[in-house]
Amino acid sequence: MAFQLAERRAQLVKEKAKALGFDFCGISKAEFLEEEAPRLEAWLAQGMQGQMQYMANHFDKRLDPTKLVEGARSVVTLLYNYYPAQDLSQSDNYKISKYAYGQDYHFVIKDKLRALLEHLQQEIGETHGRVFVDSAPVMERAWAKRSGVGWIGKNSLLLTKQRGSFFFLAELIIDVDLATDGPVKDYCGTCTRCIDACPTDAIVAPYVVDGSKCISYYTIELKEEIPEEVQGKFENWIFGCDICQDVCPWNRHAQPHQESAFSPHPELEHMDKRDWEELTEEVFRKVFKKSAVKRTKFGGLQRNIRFASETKKAVDDGYGS
Repeated sequence: MAFQLAERRAQLVKEKAKALGFDFCGISKAEFLEEEAPRLEAWLAQGMQGQMQYMANHFDKRLDPTKLVEGARSVVTLLYNYYPAQDLSQSDNYKISKYAYGQDYHFVIKDKLRALLEHLQQEIGETHGRVFVDSAPVMERAWAKRSGVGWIGKNSLLLTKQRGSFFFLAELIIDVDLATDGPVKDYCGTCTRCIDACPTDAIVAPYVVDGSKCISYYTIELKEEIPEEVQGKFENWIFGCDICQDVCPWNRHAQPHQESAFSPHPELEHMDKRDWEELTEEVFRKVFKKSAVKRTKFGGLQRNIRFASETKKAVDDGYGS
């Protein structure tokens, strides 16, 4: 009887998640992430978090969902597609990650998660929980793997056979028992395209990314000047980087999202290199008013553009690698 109830509740969750626009939904038991503990400890010990000191905070909470939600029983993992209809990085222009084309995903997806939780409370009864969208110490990819929505690729990102990796991950941790899903097989095989393509050698081993060497880290998280040793390696990326995803064979299955909030600002679609280099703070605020690009702030984006511009000049002058 208890199992049947958990099955019905899980089906209820998945039906509502689909209605809210989520592409995948998987469920795992809320328990201590025993396998992840030594991996996280080793990663931190090697300083691969760089200046992302928050990665070392709340170590216990990252591994134990019951420390985030008292009495937690289930972790619901949801995937929301952000692959754009038009890939703006295909031209010889400065590039920003596809996830930042439109409105900040934190707000768009969190509203949907709250709607999902409210629906469960109405249909199931008393349900306590919290929603998470890359904003708390939750090891989202580990939970996604456990829930069977995909596997973790050699670039450390979650991959799906059906649609690739251009998804936002979100979680709902609740104190209600739901029928769980099992993990799926790793389908990376012998492929090393992501490792081979990374211009800063951030993927130091299969499934291990040195965050402090990633272009996304340099252009978003790093607050000081970008080190000279990576001069000439950014390939015009000025906010984030999609290289390891763009070369992944599974992303040939990516389909354009249907979320209007993720459509790029009209001016962003038509910006050329000169527009980027002459960007004013007024235009920055207008174009990226609701975008995740705001994280780097105007000064940070200027620094990134300047670094990419100097890189191109060095290459043109014969000094680049």
